[in-house]
Amino acid sequence: MELISDMGWFFYGSAFIFGLVVGSFLNVVIWRWPREESIITPGSYCPKCQKLIAWYDNLPILSFILLKGRCRYCQGKISWRYPMLELMSGLLSLLALWSFGLGKWFFIYYAFFSALFVASVIDLEHRLIPDEISIGGAVIGLGLGFLPGNKIAIFDALLGGLAGFLVLFLVGEIYQLITKKEGMGMGDAKLLGMIGVFLGWRSLPGIIFIASALGAIIGLGLIIINKKDRFYKIPFGPFLSFSAIFWMVVWEKNIKLPIGILGKILGI
Repeated sequence: MELISDMGWFFYGSAFIFGLVVGSFLNVVIWRWPREESIITPGSYCPKCQKLIAWYDNLPILSFILLKGRCRYCQGKISWRYPMLELMSGLLSLLALWSFGLGKWFFIYYAFFSALFVASVIDLEHRLIPDEISIGGAVIGLGLGFLPGNKIAIFDALLGGLAGFLVLFLVGEIYQLITKKEGMGMGDAKLLGMIGVFLGWRSLPGIIFIASALGAIIGLGLIIINKKDRFYKIPFGPFLSFSAIFWMVVWEKNIKLPIGILGKILGI
């Protein structure tokens, strides 16, 4: 038992470090992609003095601590967002390992988690979700249906992708028709389409319910905190992403939610 325990700590520790390293790359993607810069070249550089960052100054979280949050060359402050996003990526890696174990599905669904994570941060900052993530992710998700032991059948994935896109697309069109204002963005519809491909059409009602409930709660909270009687334009993508990850973990681990309205609506 001690050996198993030790190996467990080793695997979880390795997964966390792996997630931190990937998170460093995700930082690059999140910063450069909306600005239409290459995510490959040049290497990481200081946004203030533009000097390339040496590998020993680019160690996830550790370099931020050793450099005391400042660039080695210009002493400009390094934003807290970088280590925070790396930490989040590490935690997502742990969550994927806990949910799916060590194997191909760990890497597949950690990549899925990471795609949702990147889409959420970009959506929060720029109010857009890159098609390369949503549409590209949907294509990859459909391809996974041909793998041995696939978790979602091809038909369910296709139906999930189509239903996910159409639900939010129609909601946005109806809202715009009634109010003459843009409502749900196409990016959200495409993102839910990708989620539907990975999780199947049966997951969509629960995911939409959770995302909508969270959005309403947080929106109301912002109104109360700021004491202003108005609605805030909060991107819906992060709520969809969180709900998808929550749903996947609950479904995969067969976690039974408390009996009540929520449990009945989610059908778990």
